[in-house]
Amino acid sequence: MANKKVLNRGIRYLAMALPLLFIGPVIIHSSFKNQNNPMFYPVLGFGIVVCLTAMWFMFLGLRTVTNSIFDK
Repeated sequence: MANKKVLNRGIRYLAMALPLLFIGPVIIHSSFKNQNNPMFYPVLGFGIVVCLTAMWFMFLGLRTVTNSIFDK
């Protein structure tokens, strides 16, 4: 049986990653549409950081969920 407390924490990580998975590419696309703007590089960097954060939360969430299922 899965550890409910650990499973809830993993699902919380996955829930935090979900909006970031959509926001990051939108920010990156927006920055590429405005390449002549002087804020191009900071906005592009922020979009990349958002995408990397989403991937990190996905990794933590999946690792925590599998740990709760297999009682590690």
